[in-house]
Amino acid sequence: MRRLNVNLPQNDYPILIKKGLFNNIGEEIEKIHENKKIVIVTDDNVEKLYGERIKAHLGNDFKMKMIVIEPGEKSKSISVLQYIYDEILDFEITRGDLIIAFGGGVVGDLTGFAAATLLRGIPFIQVPTSLLAQIDSSIGGKVAVNLPKGKNLVGSFYHPKAVFIDPELLHTLDKRFFYDGMAEVVKYGCIKDEKLFKDLFSYSEEELFEHIEEVIYRCCYIKKSIVEKDELDTGERMLLNFGHTLGHAIEKYYKYERYTHGEAVAIGMYRITKKSEAMGMTEKGTANLIKDMLCKYDLPYEMPDIDKEKIIEAIVFDKKNKGEYMNMVLINKIGKSFIKKIHRKNIFSYI
Repeated sequence: MRRLNVNLPQNDYPILIKKGLFNNIGEEIEKIHENKKIVIVTDDNVEKLYGERIKAHLGNDFKMKMIVIEPGEKSKSISVLQYIYDEILDFEITRGDLIIAFGGGVVGDLTGFAAATLLRGIPFIQVPTSLLAQIDSSIGGKVAVNLPKGKNLVGSFYHPKAVFIDPELLHTLDKRFFYDGMAEVVKYGCIKDEKLFKDLFSYSEEELFEHIEEVIYRCCYIKKSIVEKDELDTGERMLLNFGHTLGHAIEKYYKYERYTHGEAVAIGMYRITKKSEAMGMTEKGTANLIKDMLCKYDLPYEMPDIDKEKIIEAIVFDKKNKGEYMNMVLINKIGKSFIKKIHRKNIFSYI
């Protein structure tokens, strides 16, 4: 078992990574939770695959309620949040009980926000089932829902009591959504870990799965180390948004239907690096390295033919904006990143 601890002034929680960990989920929860009531929030796809198994693994020691939502980004909405509130309250849950976010990034963000806000805070844990959630969204306490004007505009910082990661759950993940998570793995290599980036180039598909536990661990280590330095996303934590400013705008432009989150971020990473390289801020050849990596993992890199003015409108609502300025994440070269303050009127040059 690989273990990391997120150590923060007001929070301290473990990240456990092990193939087969899901089979012992009940035992792990009993180590950190004494009450018997548990709400499990998941989506329809995960419920069909693992719904009965998680109930069996939790056993008869807990009184459980499962809330199932539709899969996909559109479920990260105020209306679905209201539905979850109602279902949890019908179960007569208290602040001493527990909520489990059992799914990918949408389920984790939505469930975490419900836990953070209902009854002024109910403990929750993350059991991520997608690669993207295992390496990124389940860690660090960012929880949120979307608004029509943009992604994650209503949110909070609310950390789980634990994150339980079982890479075996990835075997039932559709290949497109596995590669969706690989975009975030590539991001970590770009911003902080040149060796990880090189390793990803060298792995065959079979070798990647052989090393997936190590890959997940390295990504989680980078994420938790950054979060410990900048919990509230006012400085270094912004580096984790490499490719995301443009990526979120692309997702919104297509109403979250054409591109997955990782696919949109992949386009954002390549596009911004191509631009920063042309401006002399990034080592020559870096954009092509990113493009080759994205092609290896069946990720898009070309900017779609869209109205740039509408993309800029979406970017204006980005949470990284500070008055007339916004913070854009760029890389000097693979493994080394920095934050560039850009005036809103100059955003066009970077997209």
